[in-house]
Amino acid sequence: MFSINVEQRQYETYILADEKAKSELEVLPKRGGIATKWRIDGKEVFYLDEERLKNPDMSIRGGNPILFPICGNLVDDTYTLNGKQFTLKQHGFGRNLPWEVGEEVTVDNVSLKLHLNSNEETKAVYPFDFQVTFTYQLHGNTLTVLQEFKNQSSEPMPFSVGFHPYFLTHDKNQLEIDIPSTEFQNKGSKEIHPFNGSFDFSQDEIDVAFNKLSAKSSSVTDKSRNLKITLEYDDNFSTLVFWTVKGKDFYCLEPWSAPRNAMNTQEHLTVLNPGATHSTMIRLTANFFD
Repeated sequence: MFSINVEQRQYETYILADEKAKSELEVLPKRGGIATKWRIDGKEVFYLDEERLKNPDMSIRGGNPILFPICGNLVDDTYTLNGKQFTLKQHGFGRNLPWEVGEEVTVDNVSLKLHLNSNEETKAVYPFDFQVTFTYQLHGNTLTVLQEFKNQSSEPMPFSVGFHPYFLTHDKNQLEIDIPSTEFQNKGSKEIHPFNGSFDFSQDEIDVAFNKLSAKSSSVTDKSRNLKITLEYDDNFSTLVFWTVKGKDFYCLEPWSAPRNAMNTQEHLTVLNPGATHSTMIRLTANFFD
């Protein structure tokens, strides 16, 4: 049995449930369209910093934030388009704006559509008319997010899209990381390093990008929680980012369609023609094991 319930908390919260699988997803349309919590049989999949969630002036650390129309940061938070300079903060505005609730489905699976439309606020930093639709689909221990982008402008629309999922962990040294790449780039130094399946978690921060992926699936097995997370992504996603901070009980495995600063470099940037539509997909599977 599938259901959607709405609770009025600080933010209106949509609770998608696959009751047979004891799987529940909480979505906050007005707080950036984010999925904040995912529970399977009472066990949390995502990490969530509740204090940051309560403060609307702070970005959320936790759940699965949406990255649009850029992933990562731009140099000096600026990009140039047709000779004009625009300012766009890290990860774009998709995670900060209220989304509108669309279709709700509770047959065969449970799903919720959310829409983000351009407005004067978005056009001041990103001069395009658009509609973005995300569909959260929950079935058993699998969460699929379908994304659709419509360019309603008269000019080609460049963008990238991504997600920033925070996974709860108790001991990072018990993480087994399977990313289909032999090297990563360090954000700070820009140096390329070989990847052997593990990181030195004694570092204050790990922020690295895998830009050469040989497969469309990655996984992290957390032996401290007996939990395997599998992330699948379609051909639109060119980059995976792994990020964690010492002393915090999370790691992030982030699918990006383009690397940071792509609005300036055009690297893997998606450019959508006027009137055109583009679709992308990611899927998360959470397997708790004995």
